[in-house]
Amino acid sequence: MPPTASYIWRMEIRELLLTTRRIAMVGASNKPERASFRVMRFLLDRGYQVTPVNPGLAGQSILGQPVVARLADAAPLDLVDVFRRSEEAGAVMDEAVALGARAVWLQLGVVDEAAAARARAEGVAVVMDRCPAIEWAPAGLPDRVA
Repeated sequence: MPPTASYIWRMEIRELLLTTRRIAMVGASNKPERASFRVMRFLLDRGYQVTPVNPGLAGQSILGQPVVARLADAAPLDLVDVFRRSEEAGAVMDEAVALGARAVWLQLGVVDEAAAARARAEGVAVVMDRCPAIEWAPAGLPDRVA
């Protein structure tokens, strides 16, 4: 019996998360009630190096990680995790591709099909409208990746 499309997608997410080490989180927040704060803590707890990107908080730290103002300041990049509105995500995705990121992850509710097509045409993996914290258990990932 052939695997289902959801199984294939889940395995692609699993492989992406297993081979990623450095994540830049665009739109990171220092407010514990924000999803970006909780997801950043989740990723740090699983062994990723996470660089928060937020020009308004640059020079401060979030969860012990220094905040940078620009995505370029977070390079080199494996994956860029985007907590921005859909209308702002395309510019972030284009910048991530230009900086050599191998993957871009748009969080829940964030979709930009045109930017995703541009990124995929450059060989960059794109995940949209999903959260790594939610995908973790269904993908059968270990407690820590590093």
